[in-house]
Amino acid sequence: MGQRKTPTRDELRIWRGYIETSEALRSRLASRLQDESSLSSGDYQVLLALSEATGRTLRSSELAELIGWERSRLSHHLGRMEKRGLLRRARCPDDPHGIDVALTDDGYSAFREGSIPHLMAIRELFIDALSPEELTQIENLTRTLRQHLNLPPAD
Repeated sequence: MGQRKTPTRDELRIWRGYIETSEALRSRLASRLQDESSLSSGDYQVLLALSEATGRTLRSSELAELIGWERSRLSHHLGRMEKRGLLRRARCPDDPHGIDVALTDDGYSAFREGSIPHLMAIRELFIDALSPEELTQIENLTRTLRQHLNLPPAD
């Protein structure tokens, strides 16, 4: 049996640079989203998933899996969003244990209004910093990492 090889100093430098940069990007995008739309990044994830769903409705278990959240975290977050009128929850008609989560008109409006400045921030902070070739390299690297981690392909 071969020995496990720990990362080299250069590999760790690359890893750390990647993590620190991606966290800074996520943090700046989240701050801009909150400042410009009063939506948290969590709100936006939920609203995006619901806006793309058939009938703008998903089972809470499907929603949790889709956005990669634990069910308890999602349940608490949905409660806060429901109080703000962004969505509504109801028992599934065909499953007494299931909960349907539906996007309200107010939630859809908040999502649409928040999307414009959010997409502009993505362009400013990420896309404009990179050449078309670099964007293609990132796409290729992302695809490779997703395959390695057994994640579905990015849309």
